[in-house]
Amino acid sequence: MSRTTSAPASKLILRQATAADLGGVNAVIEAAIGGWNLPERVKRLSLSSYRYDVYDLEHLTLMVAETKPGSIVGVAAWEPADVSDTPAGARALLLHGIYVAPNLHRSGIGSRLLASAEEAARNHGFDGLLVKANRDAQTFFLAKGLQQLTIKNPKRDYPYRFWKSFIKN
Repeated sequence: MSRTTSAPASKLILRQATAADLGGVNAVIEAAIGGWNLPERVKRLSLSSYRYDVYDLEHLTLMVAETKPGSIVGVAAWEPADVSDTPAGARALLLHGIYVAPNLHRSGIGSRLLASAEEAARNHGFDGLLVKANRDAQTFFLAKGLQQLTIKNPKRDYPYRFWKSFIKN
């Protein structure tokens, strides 16, 4: 995977997605999933469950990262988490995922999108940020200071869950 420096994170435009953005949003997600370390058949069969449509905009916040207006290179999606999924029933924002165009991995776009989700969580008074991530994203979230949650119920718990608390102890 090559690294491109043509879109430094400091020059990104971050904004909430609209219905007009869904084609670009889903193109970035499809390209990102294409780079996951999974069998091609699994990626192909699961891709439809990762696509967003206009109805998702009613329930989720989709944030896009652009290098210039109309050039979407990253996406993050979040909503309030169900307290049954959070540590000690904390109020949290659930980050569904961060997707970045593969040629721009490691350019700071994912970090900017994560910071945007953290800011939204703090601004809305949440206790923390909960992330359900792809297995390959573990090192990213650990490096950003999130803690991996233990699996208490293997039949129910998603295996790659991460938590960042905003409560000062």
